[in-house]
Amino acid sequence: MGSLGHATPAYTVLDDTRPDDTSLPAFMVSTTRGFLPRMDPIVTLPAEFDVLESILQRMPVKTLSGEPGLLAESKLGETVTKELPDLTDAVDKYKANLPLMNALYRDYSFLASAYLLEPCHERFVRGEEYGLGRDVLPANIARPIAKCAALCGFKPFMEYAGSYALFNYRLVDPTQGLASSNIRLIRAFEHGLDPTSSEAGFVLVHIDMVKHSGPLVGGAAACITAASNPTPHRSRSAANAGLTQVLTAMRKVNATMETMWARSRPTQYTSFRTFIFGITAQSMFPEGVVYEGVEELGGKPVSFRGESGANDSMVPLVDNLLAVPMPQTPLTEILRDFRSYRPGDHRGFLEWVKTVGEEVGLKGWLLDVEGREAAGDEMTRESRALWIMVLDQVREFRWRHWCFAREYILKRTSHPTATGGSPIVTWLPNQLSAVMDEMVNLHEAVGGNLGPEVDEIMDLVGRQREMLRKEVRKFCEERGVEANV
Repeated sequence: MGSLGHATPAYTVLDDTRPDDTSLPAFMVSTTRGFLPRMDPIVTLPAEFDVLESILQRMPVKTLSGEPGLLAESKLGETVTKELPDLTDAVDKYKANLPLMNALYRDYSFLASAYLLEPCHERFVRGEEYGLGRDVLPANIARPIAKCAALCGFKPFMEYAGSYALFNYRLVDPTQGLASSNIRLIRAFEHGLDPTSSEAGFVLVHIDMVKHSGPLVGGAAACITAASNPTPHRSRSAANAGLTQVLTAMRKVNATMETMWARSRPTQYTSFRTFIFGITAQSMFPEGVVYEGVEELGGKPVSFRGESGANDSMVPLVDNLLAVPMPQTPLTEILRDFRSYRPGDHRGFLEWVKTVGEEVGLKGWLLDVEGREAAGDEMTRESRALWIMVLDQVREFRWRHWCFAREYILKRTSHPTATGGSPIVTWLPNQLSAVMDEMVNLHEAVGGNLGPEVDEIMDLVGRQREMLRKEVRKFCEERGVEANV
């Protein structure tokens, strides 16, 4: 366990993730597992939760046996009412075991989403609009999920890391580790217990990406450490090595992301997407949802954002490290709201990188835009080129994400909001345009001359900026919304 500090209090990044320590949260940032949980997720619940386990195993549209499940027959709601007791007291019994609390949070959040959105799925299968979801979460789900979420530092609704993706895998053979062929889902809504299904592919690609985040964390920390030394003792070579580590990790992330096309088919995404919608800004829940029996929510309707890849911590970490400016728009306010839907330790580390990076002037020092160091110095040129190349990996990530949104969603549904409640057409281009604008501005500020690889990158950026504007205008005109790009 190592501490990284400056004027801002030190931040602890784990080297040894202490997988057997049940007193620590499941999610802590490490240089080995990055943003994955400290240990592989808990699969088997204590015996007190056998009824919950039984319902979850019977819940998917297609169960592990291949037979139709409760959601296939629209029987989940009545099953929850008839069979599931309020197990809040059982949750209390194990509350000191935080990884177990995370597993229970995962399982209750799957049940909550399926329960609330079951009527919408039923209409979707009939070819109708989503209509309204259930607007009351019964106490036998609401009270346990609220308890588990509070103990783990999550919202009492499905989140990307703690539930849907990063704490939702099991290893077929523990000795084979996180090899792609060795990972299966623990919970699923549609056909995801079949590892060849599009639902499984969609989730497992995200796990495969995040398994490269350890070096990303290490590289970012190395950059901050190098810049935190007193000016005469700063090591540009150490900072460049950190940037190189970040670049290498992001290239692996992007290469893994590209496998989505083969592992999760665009024509099948909307059939399981129904269950990962949230409450906030969704037509299915115009008045929010009442969490029955949860006193701290006051008996009033509440809203939470749905599961979203925007809750992942990798690209936001690089945004913070490179101090990428975002436009002052309502879309950026949504981006800020998404920050609260990450594990607490992820949030803390990202904020630490942002704050300390600004305190020590990482960006100004490495880019040396004012030319205080020798403009022709090879190591300074290397810093600038690496900075642009890392930004380019963020651009590539966001460009791929836009391509996925276009092919998996925009061409297949007219629903105006993404699962997290952001506007489906303009949300991703807001961040994608910001990083491309930053690349152009920085390249001009340092005077170019950073080598043929950077020249090719900037040529591509120029073409993609115009292509993005045209695509966004087209989709906005088709849907009658205002373009912001």
